[in-house]
Amino acid sequence: MSTVTPFSHAQFVRVAETARERIAFVLDGVEVEALAGDTLLTAILTQQRHLRCSEFSGEPRAGFCLIGACQDCWVQSEDGTRLRACSTPLREGMRVRTQFNRSAEYTGGGAQ
Repeated sequence: MSTVTPFSHAQFVRVAETARERIAFVLDGVEVEALAGDTLLTAILTQQRHLRCSEFSGEPRAGFCLIGACQDCWVQSEDGTRLRACSTPLREGMRVRTQFNRSAEYTGGGAQ
C-alpha cells in the first residue's frame, strides 16, 4: 500500500520555482511528478506527509538535518539500492520505495 497522499497533505508545499520541467517517477508503486532539480527528499515530501517510518520505533520520519549528516532520510530504489533522499537528485523514471524491510539492510540483504 502506498503512502502517497493528496498534495494538500504534503509536508512541503511548493511556493516558488513552479515553472521548472516536470519529471515523472514512481513512489511506492504510484507514478507521481516532481520538478527538475529536486532532490528525492523534496520530491517525496511534496507528495506525502512523511518520508518513511523509523526502523526503531515505527513512528513516521520526514528527515532530520536535511543536509546529509544524520542518516535519517534513507529510502531504497526498487532494486534495493539504498539512497540518501536529501542528497540524491531526482531522475526521470526513478522507482523509489519508502516502505521496506529495514532489517535486510543490516544483514546484507537486498530488495525485498
